[in-house]
Amino acid sequence: MKKFLIATIVLLGSITLANAEQYRVGVSVMGAVFEADGASEKFTGDHSSNTTTTDRTIKSSDEKEDAEGAFALASVFAEFAANDQISFGVSYVPHSSDSEEAVNVQNQEAHAFSAEATNKVKVSFEDLVTVYALANLNENVYLKAGIMQVELITEESLGTGGAYGNDTLEGYTFGLGYNHNYGDGMFVRAEAAYIDIDGTTLTNTNDSTKSVSADGISGYGAAVSVGKSF
Repeated sequence: MKKFLIATIVLLGSITLANAEQYRVGVSVMGAVFEADGASEKFTGDHSSNTTTTDRTIKSSDEKEDAEGAFALASVFAEFAANDQISFGVSYVPHSSDSEEAVNVQNQEAHAFSAEATNKVKVSFEDLVTVYALANLNENVYLKAGIMQVELITEESLGTGGAYGNDTLEGYTFGLGYNHNYGDGMFVRAEAAYIDIDGTTLTNTNDSTKSVSADGISGYGAAVSVGKSF
């Protein structure tokens, strides 16, 4: 993530030095809803809704568990205009976004008086960086396309022991926005976006038969931005 961010800053800095009058900075606030596609859990032993002790994979849909989450994201961005139609930029979310805590009760033995282990897992997304391009369709309306990188951090309390660890995910975004310019270089934007992030599988460090996975994370968001041109 650090190499990705440093390379982006160097690229923007080298270009904006030659185009200082086309430099823009600003802040954005986005509300978004994401869904984990194909979210599932693999384990050995009795689950709260399972009576076997064999290896088993449980999908969120089978358990009637919600694989969706709503997030509020605040970001800062910097851009430069290559010409009147095309601009390039980078945005960074300086805070983490946490999912709701998922609770799983697993039976440790296969009889009526078996002990139960409660597993709690919460996921955080940190250091979300997006490098993007804007294409003006007219004086106000623009299209946006970008690539993304984010750190997936798991916070777990596993009664069965171990931990799931972390991962770096990549993805892309497409958006449609409206930009309105004011005096003194100030501008305001409203934007709707689609976001798609790669999936991952995280395996319990103490037991390779236990893992959680998602085929991908996708969602929709709406953002409002305020900025200034120089």
